[in-house]
Amino acid sequence: MSMNPGLTRTPLRRFLDYAVLSVLAFVFALPAIYLLVGSLKPSDEVLNGLSGFLPTNLSFDNYTAVLDSLNSDSTGYFWRFMGVSLLLAFVVVTGGLFVNSMAAYGLSRLKWRGQNAVFTLVLLLMLIPFESVAVPLFYMFNDQRNTLPILALPFIANAFSVYQFHTFFRTIPPSIEEAARIDGAGPWRTFFAIIVPMSKPAFASVAILTFLIQWGSFLWPVLMVSDPSVRPLPLEMSVFQAQLPPDWGQILAFGVLLVLPVLIVFLFFQRWFVQGVASSAVKG
Repeated sequence: MSMNPGLTRTPLRRFLDYAVLSVLAFVFALPAIYLLVGSLKPSDEVLNGLSGFLPTNLSFDNYTAVLDSLNSDSTGYFWRFMGVSLLLAFVVVTGGLFVNSMAAYGLSRLKWRGQNAVFTLVLLLMLIPFESVAVPLFYMFNDQRNTLPILALPFIANAFSVYQFHTFFRTIPPSIEEAARIDGAGPWRTFFAIIVPMSKPAFASVAILTFLIQWGSFLWPVLMVSDPSVRPLPLEMSVFQAQLPPDWGQILAFGVLLVLPVLIVFLFFQRWFVQGVASSAVKG
């Protein structure tokens, strides 16, 4: 009796799939591994080719040196830079979730004249890179440099976030809103009491992506910040690594401290983030 070729190939195919995915995952993880291992090694061993990946002579001396060097009035305080970045990210994320979700709700669920034209304009805004408007914005707000609000406000309204919410909201059955309307709920109550609780994956994915973009924001702070007291962490890292001679172990340790809040936010919202991205990808 001959065996079914499909049954004999399935375990082999599954093994090959896992093997290929494991190799790809390792390749993508290499920069992170190098960053973490290098941050724990003496600086003179960081740039020694492939041996830089080997976990030898590990210690937290680089982290201690970074925190000690950024702990005075002359160099600034590390936790102040971290606090500025966290405050800016919090304002942009919470403000963006509120503004962009309401805009997407109006464009996707409410019926009004010019709705499609406005949504088309939002889609076109996604094609405009921030670098093309950075200089005009700089001249518009030049008299407000070194202030925290001007570092956050231009990034609260985001066309891509509106598109993400719009895509998710359109997957919600209209019958749910019709039932709420019969019960006497208006658009505001329907949005906050029904749509928002049902859209946790969309809110989580938008929150993570917005936090990631804002956390790594560099061009706008470079243009608008000269006062160290309002300097966000990525800008401070560029100042730190420009010191001569460069200490690569401490620079990599600074990089790990910079990435750590992003990993914490991602791990906290991971489950909803995957659901939100999958829903947008399948139904978008």
